Amino acid sequence: MSDLPHLFTPMTLRGVTIPNRVVVSPMQQYVAGDDGFPRDFHLQHYGRLGIGGAGLVFTEALAVTAQGRVTHHDLGIWSDEHVAPLKPIVAAIAAAGAVPATQLIHAGRKGSVSRPWQGYSPLDESTAARGEAPWTTVAASAIPANPGWHTPDALDERGIEELIAAYAAGARRAAAAGFRVLDIHGAHGYLLHSFLSPLGNKRDDRWGGDFEGRIRLLLEVSKAVRAAWPADLPLFVRLSCVDDQEGGWTLNDSVALSRRLKEVGVDVIDCSSGGLGERTTTKMIRRPEGYQVPYAERIRLEAEVAAMAVGLITTPAFAESVVVEGRADLVAIGREALMNPHWPLHAARALGHDTSFASWPPSWGWWLEKRARAASAPITDRVETGQS
Repeated sequence: MSDLPHLFTPMTLRGVTIPNRVVVSPMQQYVAGDDGFPRDFHLQHYGRLGIGGAGLVFTEALAVTAQGRVTHHDLGIWSDEHVAPLKPIVAAIAAAGAVPATQLIHAGRKGSVSRPWQGYSPLDESTAARGEAPWTTVAASAIPANPGWHTPDALDERGIEELIAAYAAGARRAAAAGFRVLDIHGAHGYLLHSFLSPLGNKRDDRWGGDFEGRIRLLLEVSKAVRAAWPADLPLFVRLSCVDDQEGGWTLNDSVALSRRLKEVGVDVIDCSSGGLGERTTTKMIRRPEGYQVPYAERIRLEAEVAAMAVGLITTPAFAESVVVEGRADLVAIGREALMNPHWPLHAARALGHDTSFASWPPSWGWWLEKRARAASAPITDRVETGQS
């Protein structure tokens, strides 16, 4: 165990042992049907990511209500009928040796938009003509996410009660589908984040105002989910640790909230940032590798809770350093996994672990190990027909 790279040491959370510290982060794919059910693509996509060698593989976020989708093409978990179609995806990830995980989301005021490659713009009459009608969005306050976007309805007490119940029901369904780790999406300007930030929450009732009021909904959702989610399975919460806007949510706020989340049974803080205003997903913004790691580092140290780092972590050496230096417990990759679904397997080799391809699927490892031996053999011995 001591000879293993830190990135490839196991981590036990409650009753789940994650075989290594590499995580495939939740990434929306926007290819589901309007019913929120997965398609053949999802089974192939997540099965491929499972084979890649990560210890923990998240699916994209699952909408807890139909109104909580980002687009018409998001996966959902708002009904019992969504459970059975998710089971083959869970099984494919687990069969590959990874821990299957998922995330719960309500998009709030950032919902009712077109897919990224169609502009990420609010749905309207023109999109309705192609079968994508807009719907009424909700938020902490009746403030559009961006100029020209839909004005959301501010959730009332009944709506908040129904929302909390929807998250709890989503957790029960995720457990029934077989997922072993669950993440609550409280970041990126979606509904729960709109309550946290003073820029999105202008309420004067018990769900707004001061820090205690603004964090109340996420705490209540986390309590409800923790009660519905099996006690032996870990619970994560994703935070935008900073709004990065004047007068917005701060890292000090995230540290204080993380302490409270730990008290209600959250096991890991998933540390992201931003997203309250204009989407940056489609923009070209240069950032340094691991630019969000300092958020995880501070939350881990000061809130004394496990933390997951995410955000432009691209090289094995940097990922290893994050764990070695105690800056985060888990390291999540996103677009790197889309570019190379076997990034974790390659990272293990780059760090001097598994030089014989033992972690690869046996049918691949045999061929790759043979190729490696051939590459190191004297030139006169390098004769290979490709036949088995």
